[in-house]
Amino acid sequence: MNTHKHARLTYLRRLEMVKDITEHGVSAAQAGRQHGVSAVTARKWLERYLVEGAVGLMDKSSRPARSPRSIDPSVALTIVELRRKMFLQARIASYMGVSKATVSRVLRRAGLSRLSDLQPDEPVQRYEREAPGELLHIDTKKLGRFDKVGHRITGDRTQRARAIGWDFVFVAVDDNSRVAFTQVYPDETGHSAAAFVRAAAAYFGTLGVPIQRVLTDNGKAFYSAAFAEACLEQGIAQHFTRAYRPQTNGKAERFIQSALREWAYGRAYANSAQRNHALPVWTHFYNWHRQHHGIQLNVPVSRLPALDKNLLTLHI
Repeated sequence: MNTHKHARLTYLRRLEMVKDITEHGVSAAQAGRQHGVSAVTARKWLERYLVEGAVGLMDKSSRPARSPRSIDPSVALTIVELRRKMFLQARIASYMGVSKATVSRVLRRAGLSRLSDLQPDEPVQRYEREAPGELLHIDTKKLGRFDKVGHRITGDRTQRARAIGWDFVFVAVDDNSRVAFTQVYPDETGHSAAAFVRAAAAYFGTLGVPIQRVLTDNGKAFYSAAFAEACLEQGIAQHFTRAYRPQTNGKAERFIQSALREWAYGRAYANSAQRNHALPVWTHFYNWHRQHHGIQLNVPVSRLPALDKNLLTLHI
């Protein structure tokens, strides 16, 4: 029984009221006054009690016993079956002789409003290269510059920082070890991308990990001649993600989410320059100290062979 919060009578008070009338000879008007309701209400509950017993004093659904305008279940099932055969909603409405609104309502309840709902979800395909350096995921993240603490930290949207340009965070994540390398550039051009892949190859070289291939999205910076030349210069094969499939580059995407949450928006910075200065320190923490669920709660550098894993050494 779901008695609403403003109800004068609960089930037990209704039962007490009707027993006052039936067993103690109290009039309906007097019983109603004692329980804070009208004589009409008292008689209503008395009638239900006399007809149905104590069960009649419980709340009942407000749904009508008959709904002449409701759609027949067999019609609803036919609408769903036609939808599963890839019929458009307008065609179903015409075929069944019902309104488009009725078809829409039935399909919404069935979770088939869009044709894409008929397609099974693609199975999640997880993969991992066998050794560090076999594949490097590269991606970028555009962040606004600021000269004072922004609304993401203060929560005060009336005091927004001035728009003073953009920073572009380039990210490289090793597929096997999850070791990451990051740098901030003032633009997202091919020359910046080329400079970044050279810097990334040099960084991983200091860890004893030669890069064999890189995986990027289809952005202009990564399709540029400058980036291709830099990859060729480093002996790195270049591969691209499938169109409209950002999950193909998922390790870089996931790293960016962690970086935004823990670095970019994880504390208050006086300005974007201070934020950028903190990025190498956070990246070092990510590589050398932060446990990673994707590799059984190990730190990324623990997967690098022939490396002095002194976690107190700061490599930035």
